[in-house]
Amino acid sequence: MRNDFFFDVVVIGGGHAGCEAAAASARLGVNTALFTHKLETIGEMSCNPAIGGLGKGHLVREIDSLDGLMGEVADKSGIQFRLLNRSRGPAVRGPRTQSDRSLYKKFMQSKLANYCNLSTFADPVISFIFNKNAVNGFITLSGKTVSCDKLILTTGTFLNGLIHIGNEKTPAGRYNEKPTTGLSEQLEKYNFTIGRLKTGTPPRLDSRTINFANLEEQQADIDPYFFSFLTTKNINPQVSCRMTYTNEKVHKIISENIKLSAIYSGNIKGVGPRYCPSIEDKVFKFTNKLRHQIFLEPEGLNDHTIYPNGISTSLPADVQAEICSNISGLENVKILRPGYAIEYDYVDPRELFLTLETKKIKNLFLAGQINGTTGYEEAAAQGLIAGINAAQSVKKSEPFILDRSEAYIGVMIDDLVTKGVAEPYRMFTSRAEYRLSLRADNADLRLTKKGIDIGLIKDDRKRIFIEKSRNLLKMSKIMINLNISPSKVAKFGVNIAKDGILRSAEQILSQKDVNMSKIREIWPSIPFKSKEIDEQLEIKAHYRGYLIKQKADILAFKKDENLKIPEGVNYDSLSGLSNEVKSKFKKIRPKTMGQALRIDGITPAAVYILLSHVKRKSIKNIA
Repeated sequence: MRNDFFFDVVVIGGGHAGCEAAAASARLGVNTALFTHKLETIGEMSCNPAIGGLGKGHLVREIDSLDGLMGEVADKSGIQFRLLNRSRGPAVRGPRTQSDRSLYKKFMQSKLANYCNLSTFADPVISFIFNKNAVNGFITLSGKTVSCDKLILTTGTFLNGLIHIGNEKTPAGRYNEKPTTGLSEQLEKYNFTIGRLKTGTPPRLDSRTINFANLEEQQADIDPYFFSFLTTKNINPQVSCRMTYTNEKVHKIISENIKLSAIYSGNIKGVGPRYCPSIEDKVFKFTNKLRHQIFLEPEGLNDHTIYPNGISTSLPADVQAEICSNISGLENVKILRPGYAIEYDYVDPRELFLTLETKKIKNLFLAGQINGTTGYEEAAAQGLIAGINAAQSVKKSEPFILDRSEAYIGVMIDDLVTKGVAEPYRMFTSRAEYRLSLRADNADLRLTKKGIDIGLIKDDRKRIFIEKSRNLLKMSKIMINLNISPSKVAKFGVNIAKDGILRSAEQILSQKDVNMSKIREIWPSIPFKSKEIDEQLEIKAHYRGYLIKQKADILAFKKDENLKIPEGVNYDSLSGLSNEVKSKFKKIRPKTMGQALRIDGITPAAVYILLSHVKRKSIKNIA
């Protein structure tokens, strides 16, 4: 067989998952290539021009902590930084930014172009090359044969993608871009479970034809909260978003035309995201709601395009025009491109190990929307983990797995491979049991050391992290060793029990409405290291009791999680398990008792039967 190229790791797809996968693999020193349809669309923001949000912002901070790309690129392209839930506790605050679409793509492509060990090719993949149950290469559209040790598939919405606008159907992976075909069919031959999902996008509007005068304004935060721990300042002008609303007339137009929507005509079989529904879904399912909010989001500093977040639709183009013209501020709006729904293939993520390698085909990793997720951030996080593990496998090193107690990335991947998806998966803070410990602010303290240990972290970040860790330790020691009496601290407006017992500076900081500024009033000698160090000290003090309890919960969780289930358990031989339970165990092949317990429909009683079997086998092996 002719062999035009060989790479240790090849990534197929240049979206958010593909970019992170290729960069992570290259950072670990293995020879990596990225194959995609067009070089100029690498890093394209296919849908909304924004990064982060609740839960999603946590993922971006974790990606950044492991030296990923998304955080830095989002900061460099950010044109409206906002910290969501700023007034609430630190566990549920979510950094978000509107990004300039063209700047995001420009900076992402620039980052990848400067990576060592990474080559990029504009040559779509048309078929895999298998050797028994392992993939070891592929053939491209131009006829090249490429061999590789590991292959990471990150096809996004391109896998048999089909765009719907009313009754019109167009094969596409993105507007005006051809889909990827033939690959799903090859996977099906290996008995992969493949389904269809759908997502949608709103029409794009011309800002020059919008009357913004009477619309509510949402401004950027004065003090931006960045995604990357390396970012020190904002480099772009900040813009405002405007808000408008649907109304009863708009709802009537939608109701009268609902059968023309691809979603309601029966043309679409795939399930859409529950938490980002189309405007048709909103009107049909929430009949008592008289209006729905629409954010008019600028797509760039030098771009007249507006993304009307909140009215994703697959209605015919003429109906979309009628809807828009009846919304306040949009009476004379020009639609630059109609909204559409896109339907695409995904692989049941229960087909994957926690490394994101497939169970049925060796050396093949899947990341992004192909695993049933929705959103840039979820895709990028999976790409990062797939890239790390593909490179680790090439190097014959231990796999890199984050558990639920360590990262939102760990929560997401465990959810996917253990429970599967019935609809596109989206990250929320509520999915994490230990969210008080898994905050956006401490992502580097949780994860960067893990990245350093495997050689994933570049020198600049490593140096900054080590300096921050040392400063935090020094400040913590200072705070513990400074003491004051209740009567003396009362002179500074801090009232505590008058019991004569000395309190440390850390204990004083734990009092309501006390921050580091107040602490320095009491002890002017305490040095100021950085805003981030102060933030960590304040959170640690204010949530001390909760964090101690959560630490105990995590230790209990790890006891279950660390009970390994041996490879090759014969589930059919376990008496007392129903056929349904046996089938689920055989499909998912859980690695630990904790993972077994989280499988949908698996009861503690079933896990106890499995545990008893494992213990009996262990005793026999020892004997």
